[in-house]
Amino acid sequence: MAIDVPVELKVRGPAGPAPLRRPGSVRRTSTIDMRWPAGPGTQLRLTGRARDLLTPADESAPVVLAEDTMTVGVHPMTRTIEDISAHPPRYALSALVGARGGGNSRALLAEVMAGEAEAGTPLYLMLDDIAGASLIAGFAYSRWIPRPQLELAMASAPKRNMEGICTGFQPGSGALMPDGSSKWNHQVRPVGPLAREDDPLGWHDLEEITEISMRRARRIDVAVGDVIEIDSMFQDSSTVPEGGRVAVHEYLVRATADPVTGELLSLAADPRVLPYDECPLASAAVGAIVGTPLRELRAAVLEKFPGTAGCTHLNDAMRALAEVPALVASLRAR
Repeated sequence: MAIDVPVELKVRGPAGPAPLRRPGSVRRTSTIDMRWPAGPGTQLRLTGRARDLLTPADESAPVVLAEDTMTVGVHPMTRTIEDISAHPPRYALSALVGARGGGNSRALLAEVMAGEAEAGTPLYLMLDDIAGASLIAGFAYSRWIPRPQLELAMASAPKRNMEGICTGFQPGSGALMPDGSSKWNHQVRPVGPLAREDDPLGWHDLEEITEISMRRARRIDVAVGDVIEIDSMFQDSSTVPEGGRVAVHEYLVRATADPVTGELLSLAADPRVLPYDECPLASAAVGAIVGTPLRELRAAVLEKFPGTAGCTHLNDAMRALAEVPALVASLRAR
């Protein structure tokens, strides 16, 4: 039986480049580029870059408040972290070597890098994304490897039962094969550059990549008036052999929060690109998180939207707002 998706919840297509920066705001941007330097099936390399940029209210020159980079080597099958480094250096990162990119690594990350989490640094946002990035990276194969060859490889690989994993894979979803594995008929959309031509400083420096790769990108804009105003974007995209990129996931998330308590006053999710028809249904439930303090979102989102109650990628987009209080503090300090 087909699952009904209301028209208002259907994807609306890519949102396009970032909006113009607002005077008196701070913008955090981050990207994680995923590549296999020695070829498909070899070690996955993650290259992360993140930056906080202040746009002063008096329209003077923007100010870089913080900037971090990281490199991570991940085993292609087990998703185990094999090496990791950051700039500026954080020597505690060595404790993450051997952790598997998933719930295990996030639990260890919260323990080992508690100071980074408390400070809401750009690095912590990228570190928390290792789990999701290492999981989604293989999607790039579907854009670069010929379908017969890909199907042959998939036929010999262990099947993973995806039923019940998320809203998109709920029982009865058109995204599922009879054995519970996922279909590879992802609904992708071509996407253009993240930055605007008339605002090149709106994003940190982005590497031009033409080889097989994935990119996870985030933008979080924060301004403070009567309420904290948040406008954020999340996108997973792959390069393609003919040039350019296609997105498989893209959400816009807008929220407001109390400037004193930091509690969410409103939150709305706008699904722009998603792989299956049923995926956008998750966006209808996000109001359940309203009233939660921003700092508690990393844990609260996972508690409130487990399994078919949520979308893995929308959950990640909401969890990333946990660092908004740090952005608010940096904005007020200026």
